[in-house]
Amino acid sequence: MKHVCLVISILVVTAVKGQELYVFSDPASNIPARSISVKAGGMFMGPQVWNDRPMQRYMPEIMLGISKKWMLRTGVTFGDMHTSNFAWESAYAYLKYRFLSKDDIHKHFRMAIFADGSYTRVPFHNDEITLQGDKSGVQLGLIATQLWHKLAVSGTVSHTQVLDKSRNSKNVIYVPSRVYQAMNYSVSAGYLVLPEEYTDYKQTNLNIYAELLAQQSLEADRKVYYIDLAPAAQLIFNSNTKLNIGYRFQLGGNMQRMAESGWLISLERTFLNALKGK
Repeated sequence: MKHVCLVISILVVTAVKGQELYVFSDPASNIPARSISVKAGGMFMGPQVWNDRPMQRYMPEIMLGISKKWMLRTGVTFGDMHTSNFAWESAYAYLKYRFLSKDDIHKHFRMAIFADGSYTRVPFHNDEITLQGDKSGVQLGLIATQLWHKLAVSGTVSHTQVLDKSRNSKNVIYVPSRVYQAMNYSVSAGYLVLPEEYTDYKQTNLNIYAELLAQQSLEADRKVYYIDLAPAAQLIFNSNTKLNIGYRFQLGGNMQRMAESGWLISLERTFLNALKGK
């Protein structure tokens, strides 16, 4: 009976949530309760105008399904994006609470709030605010996700504050002035391409995604922004291993950024019932 329940839970996770496992953003849904996921990701960017060498960043993560409503993610980054030497860059943590769930057959609507924070030791570069490797700061946001059978659409809005010592410095004037706060927006869509029909939980899934990602500064004297498009593909093996490949590029904007395009590749493995309940 135990094995039957495990297979059913895998089928539910794969068939219902597969297409909302976005590559560049998070859905309102969490990873399964009492599960652990480990993830290894890499970002790769070509030579830029200000830097004539390719750049890379690696992001090992661990995620804990504390309950069906709570999820915790933590990770570190290593890279050579800010300096020519490859080294440890940052550490971060992300906590999400799903407070609304309206489930029906082959569809559901969910909402969640999240908070995350990061510490980085790399120099302060560029206007763009990211909390995975580039800036120390905190973020608070809201996610809403709607699933209709094979299509999942999700929207996120969040507010980010950079916590850098230069923010309170009265002795240095930066030209142009630095960006310390911003609003972030994303709209993500995912579609389950394969299999057309489920017959076995070991079937390989193919999901395709398209995500719009945007950021707008909130500084009174620096109204800068960007809008990106990020198509991606995802393969799920044995209902517990995900391979993600995505390409993100800028559609418009005037922010100083690390790069206006780049690749993201990641591999994630989920261990169900790894956190034993009472």
